[in-house]
Amino acid sequence: MIVDMHAAHERICYEKLKRQMDASRIPTQQLLIPLVFSVNPLEMAAFEEHEAELQSLGLDVGAASPEHLTLRTVPAVIVADIEHEGPRLIRDILDDFREFGGTQVLEKHRNEILSTMACHGAVRAHRILNLDEMNALLREMEKTDRADECNHGRPTWIQMSLDDLDQLFLRGR
Repeated sequence: MIVDMHAAHERICYEKLKRQMDASRIPTQQLLIPLVFSVNPLEMAAFEEHEAELQSLGLDVGAASPEHLTLRTVPAVIVADIEHEGPRLIRDILDDFREFGGTQVLEKHRNEILSTMACHGAVRAHRILNLDEMNALLREMEKTDRADECNHGRPTWIQMSLDDLDQLFLRGR
């Protein structure tokens, strides 16, 4: 069995975020050092219009200046690599808000926004997991609905027979 760890972890994060949203309680993690990052005028306007929606997603974001936002708190499920992913995550969510528009954006497009959050919070493809992390990922997959595909519909794992592996390594010729 070969697992795409990013796709699998993305599905796990997505399903957890959906359950937490349904329960109206997303556990959060305050950042030790808040992230300050620049935004363009469109992103700042989207932030000003949708600050409350960001809060309901477990994201504590504030304006540091007319061109900068500060990320102080994130959902605990997506805290991994937040120093790099945090600004991109906020920008992508603000893009979602601009694209979907309106005051009912979270109700109508909740799953797309949660999918964006899960993607940014999932382990990255080239990260090396230790054995305990691999086992934890597999155990979480066993407990997760639709763990066989990521949020975008791609498979999270494939199973290969010994014959398939032999062919891959040009054995048995």
